[in-house]
Amino acid sequence: MNETLVTLVGNAATAVEFRETATGGMARFRFAVTPRRWDRAKQLWADGRTSFYTVWSWRTLAANLAGSVSIGEPLVVHGRLKVREEEQAGQRRTFVDVEAVAVGHDLSRGTAAFRRAARAEPLLTERSESVTDGDARPSEKQREPVDAMAAVS
Repeated sequence: MNETLVTLVGNAATAVEFRETATGGMARFRFAVTPRRWDRAKQLWADGRTSFYTVWSWRTLAANLAGSVSIGEPLVVHGRLKVREEEQAGQRRTFVDVEAVAVGHDLSRGTAAFRRAARAEPLLTERSESVTDGDARPSEKQREPVDAMAAVS
C-alpha cells in the first residue's frame, strides 16, 4: 500500500480535542504551518501564506497529545497525508489531514522535559524457564518488566 508520509513544522492552532472511542482514545487539533523566506531586497524575514492541517491521532499518542500540547506551542508532526473533499453549503471544499505517527515539541524553539507515560500493565518476560511455581506460571524472580528501549536494541 502506498502512503504519503510528511513531516510538518509549525504551531498548534487549536486545543487538542480528546475523546474515548470503542477502540481507544482519539484526538485531533488544527496545526498551522507558515513558511518564512528571506527577502533580499528588504533584508528581512517575510512570512508566507499559512497552511492549516487537521492532525488526527489514536490510542496512546492521542492521550499523550491531550496531556502535552497547548495552543501556540511549536511542534513537529510526522504522519500520513490524507486529502478529502466535501460539499458544504453548495460549495466543494478540500481538507488536508495528517494521521499522526509521531508528534513532538520543536526543540529548536524551546526546551521540553520528557516524562514516560505510565502503562496500565507492564510487559513481562521470562528470564528462566526451568523454575516455576506449582501452577506453571513464572515465579516473581523470573518475571521482570521489559524496558521498551532495551527491547528495541
